Amino acid sequence: MPEGHSVQRTANWFNEHFKGQKIKVDSPQGRFSSDAKRINNRVLVKARAIGKQLFLDFDNDLTCRIHLGIYGKWRYSEPFHNEIVGEVRARFYTKAALADLRGPTYCQVVATEDMVHLENKLGPDPTNPDPRKLNQKRFIEKVSKSKSAIGLLLMNQSVISGIGNVYRAEILFRAGIDPHTPGSNLLMSQITELWVDSVKLMKIGVQKGAMVTREDQLAKRGISSERNYVYKREGFKCFRCKGTVVIEVMASRKLYWCPGCQN
Repeated sequence: MPEGHSVQRTANWFNEHFKGQKIKVDSPQGRFSSDAKRINNRVLVKARAIGKQLFLDFDNDLTCRIHLGIYGKWRYSEPFHNEIVGEVRARFYTKAALADLRGPTYCQVVATEDMVHLENKLGPDPTNPDPRKLNQKRFIEKVSKSKSAIGLLLMNQSVISGIGNVYRAEILFRAGIDPHTPGSNLLMSQITELWVDSVKLMKIGVQKGAMVTREDQLAKRGISSERNYVYKREGFKCFRCKGTVVIEVMASRKLYWCPGCQN
């Protein structure tokens, strides 16, 4: 499942190629046909990303909400080519560019005003601007009041939007925090550090198009195959303490961490 940086990149692509333009929308597969007609030939006002969800706002007060889930994928074409690859749920295009959507968990058109309730249920997104630090304050408040393990809280999309297995493992490692620690047991400075590092790493993810978390790799132009500290490195030596990186299952999801560094 794509993490938040990837969805933000999709929003950026839509804004770059379609914002302010009248675009065509159809459904070669047929499953999105009725909703596609509601936004076909309408102007895209703006594309927005909150965590793992994409919102396409149109000029007729309708919004297309898209959640890729596990199997969803985008295919882009510049300039527009009319071939269809795979079962395309929704196609967004102009004469200059095309975006094909396949296999999403959600792809639906709803009134823009009805999106407010859903958006309010989502946690703050580290990739979105936060000049007044309101998102940071929301995150700190939610974590500090919860007795749930921080390893669970970081995956809870109502606490923070866009974090998945990779960022969860890497952010906790970089902070030296045991993933089993209850949120309420963390110092305010630790919770703040988790948010600030999430902002830093996810913005790098948006720029590079990959989740790079090792400090010695962040400034490099290329993307190394060993760009993470603990994710998918179970059984290998920790880069810092030379102990062994372990894997366990937390709430049905794989958790990678270093007991030597995170205690």
